[in-house]
Amino acid sequence: MWGRDPSRNMVSPEKGLPLSADIGKPRDGSDDIDPATVKNIKWVAKLGSDSWGNVTVAGGRVFIGTNNASPRDPRYKGDYGILLCLDEATGKLLWQLAAPKLAAGNVSDYAEAGLCSCATVEHTPEGDRVYLVTNRCEVLCLNAAGMANGNQGPFRDEAQYTAGPGKPPIPSGPNDADIIWRYDLRDELGVFPHQMTSSSTLLVGDRLYVTTSNGVDWHDKRIPSPQAPALVCLDKKTGKLLGEEKSGISARTLFSNWSSPAFGVVGGKPTVVFGGGDGFCYGFDPVPADGVLKELWRFDCNPPERKTKDGKPRSYGDPKGPGIILSTPVVFDGKVFVATGHDPNQDDPGAGCLSCIDASNPANPKAVWQNKQVSGSVSTVAIADGLLYFADAAGRLYCMDELTGKPYWTQDNEEVIWGSPLVADGKIYIGNRAGELDILAAGKEKKELGKIDFGQAVMSTPVAANGVLYVATGQNLYTVKGNGN
Repeated sequence: MWGRDPSRNMVSPEKGLPLSADIGKPRDGSDDIDPATVKNIKWVAKLGSDSWGNVTVAGGRVFIGTNNASPRDPRYKGDYGILLCLDEATGKLLWQLAAPKLAAGNVSDYAEAGLCSCATVEHTPEGDRVYLVTNRCEVLCLNAAGMANGNQGPFRDEAQYTAGPGKPPIPSGPNDADIIWRYDLRDELGVFPHQMTSSSTLLVGDRLYVTTSNGVDWHDKRIPSPQAPALVCLDKKTGKLLGEEKSGISARTLFSNWSSPAFGVVGGKPTVVFGGGDGFCYGFDPVPADGVLKELWRFDCNPPERKTKDGKPRSYGDPKGPGIILSTPVVFDGKVFVATGHDPNQDDPGAGCLSCIDASNPANPKAVWQNKQVSGSVSTVAIADGLLYFADAAGRLYCMDELTGKPYWTQDNEEVIWGSPLVADGKIYIGNRAGELDILAAGKEKKELGKIDFGQAVMSTPVAANGVLYVATGQNLYTVKGNGN
């Protein structure tokens, strides 16, 4: 899953990862990479034109969301949210999910944005299952084998689903997705997703936790669905709704709810942690009671000076005003680490705040420390060996003391960063909008180890699996070979 496990800490145990590569050159008259020109690249898979989600590697398969700008199947024409399932060894397409765009348009399903969520994959006795949130504001459970082993589960209308409502069905083939069950957050709960539905599903036991992306309207002012939940819990086997938050997050939302939930022991209690679109970080009891996710605590991640100035309230649009939580909270050593941010499409990332939260007293959660000097961020932290690594949208990578927040060093990448730092093999990997993947040594002393130029923006997070580093640009997925591969 996103972050490898429910804590969402961006640290991998992989070893022997790369320091360099040459991504090669396109063939004449084509966007396809010529394999003869690459160095240290295992394979390259063509994506669409924009790919905002992150890679998941499991069971010999690689999953990544993109759009349909480079169609893999001529039956699917135009704009779709696409989930590709690729063979881990070769990059060959095994199957794809084609999710039609919502009729609401840019306000709820932005054109060409594709599929922005990261898949969660689970091994079950019935076969591997893939849990995913689509651009259509729905949660799907998919058969990881696709249609290759037949149409499984209670959902049988894949042909109509991929065509879209009111259109002639597109008969499914062996390279199509097999949907096991489907839960529509718009139809069932009245959710109004703002621009895009973006949530990486959180799987804990038999329960699936999902952010709804409920948010403001096209004027960025009114909240069309203030009573709709920002976080829900589903039964992983059936897709049945088990619980929803009733904390009023949606009514206070300043922009959208895009932060993915995390899970861990906080203050001695198993807790689902959620970063709200109102700027608060919440802890919820993971076991729903009477259809409700009980709130255990909440912490305001915006310092007082971000909310008022000279006795007057500051608005969300003010670069020095309050932020929301777009990054994913990380649960580590009983505490929660999370940053605030602003609409990432803005030229000015605005003021941010990185908080370390102690919720051992649920009635009065406190900040162990806060860093108010960072810019707004959409990135998730990585914590290893007493050090915390964090990136803000202004393009700076920070190394801090995990216990105190004391800064050790800062690396200015001079470019926008939307992805998160990955810590693995004693290295830090971080990409930026200029298409550069910076590689630094993990530790208190700043040391640059290498750089790989991908020539296209790297807006997602690198992922390490089985000695290989996966790096996605908008147009291509690269697998960079490690030592000995």
